[in-house]
Amino acid sequence: MKLEQFGWNDFFAQLCARSIAARVVAARREHFVVWTEAGEVNAEPSGALRFDSPSWPAVGDWVELRDDGPTIARVLERRTTLSRRQPGRKMREQVLAANIDVLFVVSGLDRDYNPRRIERYLVVARQSGARPVILLNKADLADELGFDVVQVVRQTAELADGVKVIPVSGLARIGLDAIGAELAMSETAVQTAAMIGSSGAGKSTILNRLLGEDRQRTSAVRTGDDRGRHTTTARELFLMPGGWLLIDMPGLREVQLWASPDELDVGFSDVEALAARCRFRDCVHAGEPGCAVLSAVNDSRLDAARLANYHKMRRELDYLERKANPEHERQTRAKWKAIHKAMRRDMKRDS
Repeated sequence: MKLEQFGWNDFFAQLCARSIAARVVAARREHFVVWTEAGEVNAEPSGALRFDSPSWPAVGDWVELRDDGPTIARVLERRTTLSRRQPGRKMREQVLAANIDVLFVVSGLDRDYNPRRIERYLVVARQSGARPVILLNKADLADELGFDVVQVVRQTAELADGVKVIPVSGLARIGLDAIGAELAMSETAVQTAAMIGSSGAGKSTILNRLLGEDRQRTSAVRTGDDRGRHTTTARELFLMPGGWLLIDMPGLREVQLWASPDELDVGFSDVEALAARCRFRDCVHAGEPGCAVLSAVNDSRLDAARLANYHKMRRELDYLERKANPEHERQTRAKWKAIHKAMRRDMKRDS
């Protein structure tokens, strides 16, 4: 096998010109499966990597192996990084996958479909550096569940702000050719994609259909609420028949953001366009007089649930930034103090 078949290119070659290079295809705590030109190898991290390195290997990473055995010496610089905040109280980044070119956001068109969750996934996708594509799975259930696929695709495309939306059905093998076509559009020889979504969205079924064999275990969603069960238990990289690569990941019960506020603004360009017409330049759309955003909500030009989701994610990202930057926290307190002062002044003027 040649490394180029696994996504190796000049970017990584410059970082690891004289060492043994390998790509991480599966990770389970401190045990990793990697692909090398010699074949598949089980590898473990070196002591230096375990205790001193800021980067821990993730699926999709390119790593350098030591000459004296299958030991990972270091993780090469990442081109893209799909991350979320680690679940729990600690403020740590959890890298879900690395070096991906396309991120498929999978949502089932049963009761798994949730526009607010899709908006959140898109923020994560844009922060990763990968190109997001939305897959609306279970399109074959349209008649049974009483929805119009064309209408749902159009509504999703509107909230996704330019992101491509593809209706598919893994079970009925509908639209699967369009998935592979997304990877053939780039000039890069071998592209890597990943699928992200909640449990029961049908990611493993799509993977099995694309592979042409049942490599990942699947199970039906619960009949009471269409919620999925965790059938995929670990992240794993697969070489697809079309020559591209796909990372399958377990369903995510929660997606805590690990991003910058700028990535949120990109995904809510409609809110940002309205904000440009607010009376106050630093308006946060939370009751200030002359707020064009709230005016748009009041006359139904902007979905109130979409704005509420924007506020929720903005609070999360501001919290992350305050923890990372104490000066930003001081400036935030000063801004809110000025806003409240202006609101009190306007109330006195109106009375």
